[in-house]
Amino acid sequence: MKCVICRHGETRPGRMAVLLTRGSMTLVVKGVPALVCGNCGEEYVNEETTRSLREAADEAEKAGVQVDVRQYVAA
Repeated sequence: MKCVICRHGETRPGRMAVLLTRGSMTLVVKGVPALVCGNCGEEYVNEETTRSLREAADEAEKAGVQVDVRQYVAA
C-alpha cells in the first residue's frame, strides 16, 4: 500500500510499540504487527489488531493498572 502520509513510500509488514493512555492508566504494547512505510516510518495497524489493543486497554483500566508493559499476543 502507498503511504498516505508521505505519498512516496510503500508499506511493508513490520512490528511497532503502541502507547495507550486513559486517565491515570498507561499501557505499552510491544511487537504489535503493523504495516510500516519504508520512506517515512509511518505505521498502520489493521482493525482486528486495533480492536485487540482496545480490549487490552479496557481490561487494564478495569483492573486498576497504572503502568504496564506487555508483548503483543495475537488472539
